[in-house]
Amino acid sequence: MNREEQLLEFDKIKELWAEYALTEAAKERIRNIQPVLSEAELLMMQRETSQGKRMIELLGNPPLASIQGLSEIVDIAGKGDCLSVEQLLTVQLALTMVQRLKKYLCGGKQYEISLAWYEENLEPLEEFRESIYVQIVNEQVADNASKLLKSLRMEIAQTESRMREKADAVMRTHKDCMSDSFSTMRNGRICVPVKKDCKFRISGTVIDKSSTGNTLFMEPAACGEYYAMLQSLRIDEENEVRRILYELTAEVDLHGTELKENIRYIEKLDYIFSKGKLSLFYDGTEPVITTEREITLKDARHPLMKKEICVPLQFQIGNGVSGIVITGPNTGGKTVALKTVALNCMLAQCGLHVSCKEAIVCMNSNYLCDIGDGQNLSENLSTFSAHITNVLDILKRVNDQSLVLMDELGSGTDPLEGMGIAVAILEELKKSGALFLVSTHYPEVKVYAEQTEGIVNARMTFDKENLKPTYQMVIGEAGESCAFHIARRLGMPAGMLKRAEEAAYGETRQQQKREENPWRMSYKESPKEGAVPENKTMPRGMGDSEEGFQKEFSPRIVKKKKLTPKKAKQREFRIGDSVMIYPDKKIGIVCQPENEKGVLQVQMPNKKIWINHKRVKLHVAAEELYPEDYDFSIIFDSVETRKLRHDMERKHVEGVELELTGVEAKRAEMLGKRRG
Repeated sequence: MNREEQLLEFDKIKELWAEYALTEAAKERIRNIQPVLSEAELLMMQRETSQGKRMIELLGNPPLASIQGLSEIVDIAGKGDCLSVEQLLTVQLALTMVQRLKKYLCGGKQYEISLAWYEENLEPLEEFRESIYVQIVNEQVADNASKLLKSLRMEIAQTESRMREKADAVMRTHKDCMSDSFSTMRNGRICVPVKKDCKFRISGTVIDKSSTGNTLFMEPAACGEYYAMLQSLRIDEENEVRRILYELTAEVDLHGTELKENIRYIEKLDYIFSKGKLSLFYDGTEPVITTEREITLKDARHPLMKKEICVPLQFQIGNGVSGIVITGPNTGGKTVALKTVALNCMLAQCGLHVSCKEAIVCMNSNYLCDIGDGQNLSENLSTFSAHITNVLDILKRVNDQSLVLMDELGSGTDPLEGMGIAVAILEELKKSGALFLVSTHYPEVKVYAEQTEGIVNARMTFDKENLKPTYQMVIGEAGESCAFHIARRLGMPAGMLKRAEEAAYGETRQQQKREENPWRMSYKESPKEGAVPENKTMPRGMGDSEEGFQKEFSPRIVKKKKLTPKKAKQREFRIGDSVMIYPDKKIGIVCQPENEKGVLQVQMPNKKIWINHKRVKLHVAAEELYPEDYDFSIIFDSVETRKLRHDMERKHVEGVELELTGVEAKRAEMLGKRRG
């Protein structure tokens, strides 16, 4: 698939077209279709499309179906291999379709459609089809395929019946030995369910057993004789079935030429009718094909757009005009117009109908397009670089039979330089003799087109009142971007618009513009002061205000708060300090000072708690409550702990260790000082 097909969306047309084909060969031909360069071949393809469409309109869809694998089946038969029942059924279905298709085409003869005479090339092979139909029934070789097969299958059925009768007789005779009331098949043998304990009471062979092992499935000895006979009959049946299949395979090989011819014409007709179905989808028309450099499209539409919403395009080029420069506002339909023209030309040159009311389409040696910005970050291509790369490639390949399309010519760079490049490109295209359509916003390019022979301006119309494009092309007139008008109607303040005009046109040019267009009034004037033309109503928008924008609420970035250094603590908590605990505001006494984690222990009524220093506030300092050498163990320790400590101070107490708390450590420190 080449780049032009993707840009013009012809690849999407192919995908849609392929859905209307049923055979794989037709689908593959559609995927590989390219514009035809032979006039005679193209005219024939157009006639076929028109005839296929007309037959569908008169007779309905043709009775076509997929014939995938039929050609391989014929090749297998030619090698002498035996075809399966499924493969022979495929041949039968294909011949049935040929018979119905032949009848369908015969119905078209009464309308004098030459396509209908293809039926003379189809061979339904009715006798052979009937032979397969009779000999293969319900996806297997039928009993009546031969007398021997019928006889063998009758004997097989009788032998199986006798085997079952013998098994039933054994079950009736040894009813007390059976774990169930019916016989069953195990490994292709008929068996009776015998209780494990009764194994030796039944004459026969154990074939299988239940999952618990309590039931044995035994083939009675009387049934074994019939089993051997049954196996011999089945071998004979299989041989007879294979013989019949080989006979039918030989018939396929015998009619191999006719079958392959049928395949070829079915695929050809499938391709032709798929073109007719596609034409019906977008209500196509057969174009007039010419080798003169002329294109005329009346009521042209993009085939992928719905007819109800698509505005028909009127287009003409040729007869002394080789190039058209299209201008107009953004979203005005310039790109759609370019694609509509080129895509309809490509459809016509691929043998398809065009989505127009009437059309004259010239044959083109190639289609050269530069549509879209082409920006590619992976290849380090900016919009302008991509445009220039494509343009240079186009200029290398263009000739006097080319159709060239360029969208937003000269865009993506400095406007003055871009305008110069655009004019230079137009000069080269004009020299090549090709037909070309370009879109641009540069006013200088419009002037160039107006002053250059063989190039004309065209504009896409725009409804300024409703700010909607009308998608109509007017050839011979230059358009304007309407950027200021659109911006004003959408709410740009008057002050900004005035500055924009001054920057764009300068003061002198700005005044000239106002005189050319009475709507382009001075933004310092008020409509009440007579700036509006007589008998006109000035369309007002938010941009009529002299004030700037009324700012709307928008979310703000929330900056991370800077952390300030913590203030140095004025005083650490000491043992004996009276403190207030927040948020309950309860009073307690510090029994252990802060550790490295900032947690201290506080004596509350009837309990001690650990708490972070941030929740504690000094109430009364210890030095204000107790003398310097006060024994805090009186407050914080139990009687037993104090007694044990007293004993340990006088003598050694075997097997007892006393862990010093903060209070005890302080007391020990005080005792040490005294002894010192």
